[in-house]
Amino acid sequence: MTLKYHFHPTDREKVIKALGPAALKEQLRKMLLIRNFEIRGEAAYQQGKVGGFYHSYMGQEAIQVGCVAAAGTNNWFTTTYRCHALAMLLGATPNEMMAELYGRSTGNAKGLGGSMHMYADHLLGGLAIVGGHVPIATGAAFSIKYLKKKGWASFCFMGDGAVVQGAVHESLNLAALWNLPCLYVVENNQWGMGTAINRALAIEPIAENLAKAYGMKSYTFDGMDFFNCYAGFKDAFEEVLKTGKPVLIEAVTERFRGHSISDPALYRSKESLQKTMERDPILLLKNALVEHKILTEEEFKQMDHEAKETIVAAMKFADESPWPDPMTLEQGVYAPEDR
Repeated sequence: MTLKYHFHPTDREKVIKALGPAALKEQLRKMLLIRNFEIRGEAAYQQGKVGGFYHSYMGQEAIQVGCVAAAGTNNWFTTTYRCHALAMLLGATPNEMMAELYGRSTGNAKGLGGSMHMYADHLLGGLAIVGGHVPIATGAAFSIKYLKKKGWASFCFMGDGAVVQGAVHESLNLAALWNLPCLYVVENNQWGMGTAINRALAIEPIAENLAKAYGMKSYTFDGMDFFNCYAGFKDAFEEVLKTGKPVLIEAVTERFRGHSISDPALYRSKESLQKTMERDPILLLKNALVEHKILTEEEFKQMDHEAKETIVAAMKFADESPWPDPMTLEQGVYAPEDR
């Protein structure tokens, strides 16, 4: 069944005018940096330099780049194990992030978190339990209301596979009941691990239907289109700041890789993936900027080259960084004194 999504209306010309050429190019640079980080992080994994799991954000870049461009960084953010993009957008450097993948002491979490647990000043963590981070984001929204922090909201990113978890519904209920300033963002990348969304969820579209159950306002974005994501997040954020109430957002996209690097994604055809990649969010933004004479093809190639060089340098930094001292293994671990 092919669903017709009612995407948030976008006036591209207004977005271009509001952001301006320099800021638009900066958003494209951020998307290219994320893409190059994912490509080379995967390569390092395949070379045996990265352990654990690795979940790529390729194909979804427009969503979180659009969100941070629209709402700024002075909010609380919480996300899943697919956390590299958001950490980078909120201030984590390519060097510290790559070192974290390599398990080195110079890493984002001193080499102890790995791919799934990146942090930044306003990022409460990349968290690995499906749906388990949603109560944390709800608590962050409660703290904003309790402390009366003007202009702040809590952004909670989750995958479509998390929607059926009990903790998600408990959180939505409390947020609606207590009027908490939280934006719950379902990044619908079409696959919950290897299961197609229409085989896992009884209702679609997600936001339109689920929000009704909790008396929330819903928004649906084209997650491949930066302009639609930016305009949608700007309106949703302003709505939450104005009303103090939560909203439910669905950003419709499709990841370019399997669930993790160990997943060959044999459950979808090459033809289907190729069709999806024709709507690569980076190319869509690049083409729009070229069309509006904000960017040239040569400038784009240079931006991509610079992003690649930055990430290659980060890999060198990680390679040359020291391993954690075994004596630090128990640092930061809490245990009651009377045990």
